[in-house]
Amino acid sequence: MSDTHTPPALSDQELAALDAHWRAANYLAVGQIYLMANPLLTRPLTPEDIKPRLLGHWGTSPGLNLVHTHLNRVVKDRGIEALCVWGPGHGGPAVLANAWLEGSYSETYPDVPRTTEGMGRLFKQFSFPGGVPSHVAPETPGSIHEGGELGYALTHAYGAAFDHPGLLVTCVVGDGEAETGPLAASWHSDKFLDPVHDGAVLPVLHLNGYKIANPTVLARLPEEELDQLLRGYGHDPLYVTGDDPATVHRAMAGAMDTAVERITAYQRAAREDGVTERPRWPMIVLRTPKGWTGPKEVDGLPVEGTWRSHQVPLSGVRDNPEHLRQLEAWLRSYRPEELFDADGRPTEQVLACVPEGTARLGSTPYANGGLLLRDLPVPPLEDHAVRVDRPGSASHSPTQVLGGLLEGVMAATAERRDFRVVGPDETASNRLQALYRATGKAWQAQTLPTDEHLARDGRVMEVLSEHLCQGWLEGYLLTGRHGLFSSYEAFAHIVDSMVNQHIKWLRTSRRLPWRLPIASLNYLLTSHVWRQDHNGFSHQDPGFVDHILNKSPEVVRVYLPPDANTLLSVADHALRSRDYVNVIVAGKQPTFDWLTLEEARAHCARGAGAWEWAGTEDGSREPDVVLGCAGDVPTQEVLAAADLLRRHLPELAVRVVNVVDIARMLPHEEHPHGMPDSEYDALFTRDKPVIFAYHGYPWLIHRLAYRRAGHANLHVRGYKEEGTTTTPFDMVLRNDLDRYRLVMDVIDRVPGLGVRAVAVRQAMADVRTRHHAWIREHGVDLPEVEEWSWSG
Repeated sequence: MSDTHTPPALSDQELAALDAHWRAANYLAVGQIYLMANPLLTRPLTPEDIKPRLLGHWGTSPGLNLVHTHLNRVVKDRGIEALCVWGPGHGGPAVLANAWLEGSYSETYPDVPRTTEGMGRLFKQFSFPGGVPSHVAPETPGSIHEGGELGYALTHAYGAAFDHPGLLVTCVVGDGEAETGPLAASWHSDKFLDPVHDGAVLPVLHLNGYKIANPTVLARLPEEELDQLLRGYGHDPLYVTGDDPATVHRAMAGAMDTAVERITAYQRAAREDGVTERPRWPMIVLRTPKGWTGPKEVDGLPVEGTWRSHQVPLSGVRDNPEHLRQLEAWLRSYRPEELFDADGRPTEQVLACVPEGTARLGSTPYANGGLLLRDLPVPPLEDHAVRVDRPGSASHSPTQVLGGLLEGVMAATAERRDFRVVGPDETASNRLQALYRATGKAWQAQTLPTDEHLARDGRVMEVLSEHLCQGWLEGYLLTGRHGLFSSYEAFAHIVDSMVNQHIKWLRTSRRLPWRLPIASLNYLLTSHVWRQDHNGFSHQDPGFVDHILNKSPEVVRVYLPPDANTLLSVADHALRSRDYVNVIVAGKQPTFDWLTLEEARAHCARGAGAWEWAGTEDGSREPDVVLGCAGDVPTQEVLAAADLLRRHLPELAVRVVNVVDIARMLPHEEHPHGMPDSEYDALFTRDKPVIFAYHGYPWLIHRLAYRRAGHANLHVRGYKEEGTTTTPFDMVLRNDLDRYRLVMDVIDRVPGLGVRAVAVRQAMADVRTRHHAWIREHGVDLPEVEEWSWSG
């Protein structure tokens, strides 16, 4: 595409209308930061008109208002379906101002109408107790991106564009945000965007020069170096620079027109002419002063165009008469009497560039994904379940079995294209390779004859950046689709902060009746701590579950299915669910099959239950001890311990309890899935020893159950940061989770058993000692461990 194309110039009438809209948005942004009364300046400002606490961010607002104004024009003139992701932190005043101007805000919140009274409420509620946040948030119509955390705008924008072929997603990237690692990686998303089946992303890199108190890296690069960087990322940048409003308006309109025409041409070439060359997508580099049109100096110091305009340029308005005078002059410089009528309604000129109905950026259904969401066609589980004639008689890789189900989902959505699986280069490693029978891996870059499963239209997405995987999937879900994030368990921590923000988004959205439920964010954490014996200590960390369970109980769910059929049941539930973050921890290595599909469904519905076939209770009395377990390897070790107890201490009454839904351990008052005390006591007893083998850090179980009557009798074994490159059984033994240690725990904690079973305890300790010498000589586990199977 030629850089010399010149779009039609703006007429003077169009320029005046764009400038009026932009001035109106700037006026409203300033008013939100400062005013709680006198919104139209019908009288001189007084200190009583000013908020007691001045909170908000002015510096980025004029640039965001400029982008919004010019997006309105191209959307209206060209009939485009559009969504905008606002990346700069705390740009709330600008986005709220534009939503109010176009009417979408008042339609969403009728108590804030487009009148003088409504303008006053818009102003007062901003960053005010009982009001709205200072950043773009779920409460903001048209938003899918939380403005309080930087680095993820561009990956969210690409996630929104995938499989929405008619959508243009504009993404404003702040130059401070552009310094983050996730944003730097996000520029590579263009190598995954299919011009045939996907929409387009138009990045707008807004270089206003400063962060809170420092210059920004990209704004200080020489123009040639910046241009080389952006072209190296695969973009074709268009530059808009200046501080004269008329000049910038004309340049911005030209850049927008050129970008949209190039995008349209690329899509037409791919969709109609079969062109397969990767497009060099356009982007816009916008250089305008920070705090543009605000005070140039305050107290003798430069403000406009400096870091001092970042938040509140005039901080002493209530107490300093000169600051109050400057504020009034600033507000009146926008000539509000030309922009709003006597009743506070925007004038016809101000609204001339604004589209109508759902074409408005604040009313687009793409920003309220529940409006577009369809039920996911999950195949019958019976088609994929493994046969279980008796517990432990066979073994399968749970994730490989799940891969067949996901293949069915992918095939069933081939035409509608609303399901994707993302992961950092681990789909086949995690045994989900059956997906490749239904789709390939999304890829637009160079391909070689040795490559496998790459496809321009693929819906499996692999990139070695957990941040991109998370951001793509969040953007995809928030715009009305479904998906799954598959990851090695230890490296899910990389997106701790991102999932935290998504959970907060869902929690807030649940309280907004106008936001409809979206598909849940589903994690499959596999290649887990107990089978990272080949990769070693660096790959061993089960703590993502702890992080998730700290979050809003109404949103988070954590499941530890012990075998293939329970994994199918849990996955079926998670894929169909809405407005949750579901974390599923399941191994990829062959695991014993314990439950039939019917039993698995019932067990998963309960979330926790006694496995009568595994224990030695006769029903005539309470058990002497409860063996609890959560997770596939802990379940196997508990069952092996139960097997040893049956053989060596047959008179002992043992109950085996398996927990799939870990939140069941919480009291019902603390989590919707939590057990009432009566149910917990019936399952675990109030006064008998409970030896609990847990997949992760053992203190989590203590934290969940600390208020239970039997907590003093609860003894938990789990991961204790002991690990290396070693054998599978050595991993559990190093962390005292092994079957022999569990038998010793039973003997130590059942009253009176220690004296009677001293020989058994010694035998268990001897096996543990023999194990160490064996693996160092032979490099594999003891034969009685490797060859063990359930014989109960």
